Amino acid sequence: MKSRNSGRVSAKCLPALCIGFFFLGTLFTNRFSGPLDSNRQLILTQQHSQELQIVSDDCSTKKKVEDEKAVMDEVQKTHEVIKSLDKSVSMLQMELAATRSSQEMESSSVDGPSTRKKVFMVIGINTAFSSRKRRDSVRETWMPQGEKLHKLEEEKGIVVRFMIGHSVTANSILDRAVDSEDAQHHDFLRLEHVEGYHELSAKTKIFFSTAVAKWDADFYIKVDDDVHVNLGQLAITLSRYRSKPRVYVGCMKSGPVLSQKNVKYHEPEYWKFGEEGNKYFRHATGQIYAISKDLATYISINQPILHKYANEDVSLGAWLIGLDVEHIDERTMCCGTPPDCEWKAQAGNICVASFDWSCSGICQSVEKIKSVHEKCGEGDDVVWGALL
Repeated sequence: MKSRNSGRVSAKCLPALCIGFFFLGTLFTNRFSGPLDSNRQLILTQQHSQELQIVSDDCSTKKKVEDEKAVMDEVQKTHEVIKSLDKSVSMLQMELAATRSSQEMESSSVDGPSTRKKVFMVIGINTAFSSRKRRDSVRETWMPQGEKLHKLEEEKGIVVRFMIGHSVTANSILDRAVDSEDAQHHDFLRLEHVEGYHELSAKTKIFFSTAVAKWDADFYIKVDDDVHVNLGQLAITLSRYRSKPRVYVGCMKSGPVLSQKNVKYHEPEYWKFGEEGNKYFRHATGQIYAISKDLATYISINQPILHKYANEDVSLGAWLIGLDVEHIDERTMCCGTPPDCEWKAQAGNICVASFDWSCSGICQSVEKIKSVHEKCGEGDDVVWGALL
């Protein structure tokens, strides 16, 4: 009996043992769980720091890209401002040169200072001593005569003149014939120029210089005397470009540079245009073209040093190719003769000018221009109703 009782724990000792084991467990738990919590906290802190760093780097990258874009935008804006200022300076220089030129012309005039008449456009019809019949055919079709010609100038600001120089011999029979014709029609602009087919480039320069000295126009136009023109359509077309400072309007082309001698349109200075077989730079075909005031003034001022090529239309293109000029390819200025211009007129697309490419003008224009006028003409009312 005594042996059984000695193996049991007294009931009084149980509470003490429970409390002892509790404190022992607490001590054991605190000893091992402390380092684990600290390690976990350290890992979380490091992860949070890495996330913050990634966010910070991302923000910095985005800010850097935004800053670079802002800088590029500012550079672009500055570039546009500089270009605009360059154009403004160029325009002011041209206007100053034009003013000086007109003042010099007035001061050197034999009759003393004169005021240039303000008009919308001056049309110079290129003609020769032998072209009396062509001139009469133009007078009978698209060019007003007598009082109507004067009224066109006064009311619409449109000046139309046949331009011609003089013969090699002063006061020759050819010059006297033109003087007599002018006394009858009052539609010539006489140039200080010796007439000759191979002198068309020089004649073109002198025409612009003479016209600029006499009229203050928005546009100056050269047209051949074997081309049909609708004056109203020409005026309406050019009025669309009135706000532009330097425009060169016509049917732009780029023909071959002909190095072979004894062919039409041979270019003696073909070597300047590169290898054999090359083409000219873009320029308006010579039958008709228009240039704005600044460009005509530029030609007038720089006339002595502008190089003349064999072909007049190439020469004009060369004078303007290096300037800040807007080339306008206006295809209504190079319609064909009927049926081409007739079909276009019937469709409501009236042409500015009509001619035959194969003849560089209207073939047999004296006989044919009246038919072209009847089929492709705009009617007399268009030019008088044009809002310029």
